[in-house]
Amino acid sequence: MLFPRSLTLLLSAGVMAGCAVGPDYRKPDVPVSERYLGQPGVEQRQASPPAELTTWWEGFGDPVLTRLVSLALAQNLDLAQASARVAQARAGLGTATAALLPSGSVSAQAGRSYQSVETPLGKLLNATPGFDRYGNLYEANLGAGWELDVFGGLRRGREAALAEYQASTAGAAATRLAVAAQTADLYITVRGLQTRLGIARRQMETQQKLLSTVGLLFGKGLAAGLEVRQAEGALAQVSATVPVLETGLDAALNALDVMLGVPPGTYRAELGGAGTIPAAPQLAGTGSPADLLRRRPDLIVAERRLAAANARIGVAIAEYYPRFSLSALLGSATTVAGGNLFSAGASQAAGVLGLRWRLFDFGRINAQIDLARGQEAEALAAYRQAVLRATEDVENAFSALVRREDQAGTLAQGEASLTQARNASLAAYQKGVVRLIEVLLADESLLRTSDARAQAQTESARAAVAAFKALGGGWEPATAL
Repeated sequence: MLFPRSLTLLLSAGVMAGCAVGPDYRKPDVPVSERYLGQPGVEQRQASPPAELTTWWEGFGDPVLTRLVSLALAQNLDLAQASARVAQARAGLGTATAALLPSGSVSAQAGRSYQSVETPLGKLLNATPGFDRYGNLYEANLGAGWELDVFGGLRRGREAALAEYQASTAGAAATRLAVAAQTADLYITVRGLQTRLGIARRQMETQQKLLSTVGLLFGKGLAAGLEVRQAEGALAQVSATVPVLETGLDAALNALDVMLGVPPGTYRAELGGAGTIPAAPQLAGTGSPADLLRRRPDLIVAERRLAAANARIGVAIAEYYPRFSLSALLGSATTVAGGNLFSAGASQAAGVLGLRWRLFDFGRINAQIDLARGQEAEALAAYRQAVLRATEDVENAFSALVRREDQAGTLAQGEASLTQARNASLAAYQKGVVRLIEVLLADESLLRTSDARAQAQTESARAAVAAFKALGGGWEPATAL
C-alpha cells in the first residue's frame, strides 16, 4: 500500500539524517563603519585618567556617585523584575529540554464497588450462580512515554527556548546598564542643579548688597529713585529663578530615590549639601562599531530574539510531518486482597507505538509557517534597526561630550572676564563715573554666563554617562550568556 510505504520512507529518512526541519540559524551580517565619526575628538580630549568600561562610574572619582550606583544595582526594582524574567525563561528552557526526554509515572489504586441488581447487567449477573455484589480491585502500574523527535520539531522548540533564555539574560544585563547610567545621570543632574542654585543665591546676595548701597545713596540724595527701582527689579529677577531650580532639584532627588528602590526623601539629607559636578573621565577602549555588536546587551537581546524566531519556523514546518510516540505499561492488577497483587498471574504489560499526522490540516499549518516567517522577518528588521540606533547613540554621545566640554571651557573664560568687568563697573558706579544700569547689565551677563557654564559642565558629564551606556559598559559579555 502507498500509505505505509510513504510513512516508512519518511521515518527512515528522518532517522538516518538525524536533522531538524526548518532553516538553520546564521547570524546576519550588518554593515557597520570601521570607526566612529566622533572617535578622533574623544581620543584627543584632555581629561582625567581613563575609566574602565566594566565599572565606568568609578572613573568620575566621586565616592558618593560610586556608592549610589552600587546601591541601585543592589536595590533597584527594575533589576528585580529582570531577574524574575530570567528565571521564567530558564523554566521555559527546562520545559523544552524535558520534552525531548522520556517521561515516567507510577500509579496505584485500590477500590471496592457494590453492583446494582436492578440494571440489565446486574440482573444478568445476579442470575449467575455464586454472584457476589461486592467487588474489589487492586492495581499498581509503572508507565513510560516518549515522543520520538524524528523531524526535529521538539529540537527546534528547544533552540527557540534557549535563544529566549539567552535574550532574557542579556536583557537583565541591559537593565543593569540602564539602571547604573540613569542613577549616575540623576546624581549629576542633582549636582548641576545644586551648583546653579548656589550661583543664583550668590547673585541674590550680590544684588541685595547693591540694593542696600543704592538705598543709602538715595537716602543721601546721591541716587535717583529710578535706580532704587532698577536694583529692586534686578533682585526680583534673580530671586524668581530660585523656585524653578528648587522644583527641578526636588524632582531629581525623588527620581534618584526611586532608582535606589526606596521611598522619595530617603537619601535627601545625605545629598542635601551642595557638591561639585563630577568631571567626565577619559573613555578607554571605545572600540569600533563592530565591537558594539558583541558588547551592547540590547543588541544581543535583538539578535537572540531573531534566533528564536528562526527556530520557530522549524517548529511550524515540523507540523507537516507525522509525530511518533512510544508508551509502555508494566504492572499488576487483581481483585483479591493480600499477596496476589504481585503474583505472576496478576502481572500485566502493554506497549504502544503512536502516530499523529495532521493530514487534512495543511492549510492551517501553512498559515502557521507564514506567521513564523513574518515574525522572523520582523525580528531581523528590528535587529538591524537596533544596530543603527546603537551607533547613533554612540555618535551623539561623543559629539555632545566633546562640544559641551569646549563650551564649558569657553564659558569659564568668559565668566572670569565678566567677573572682572562687573567689579570694575561697580567701582566706577561708586565713583559716579557710570550709571547703575551698567552695573546691572554686568550682573545680568555674569549670572547668565555662570549659569550656562554650570549647565555645560553638567551636560558634559551626562554626555560621558550616555557614551559609556551607548558603548555597552557596565557588564561582561563573556559571562552574560
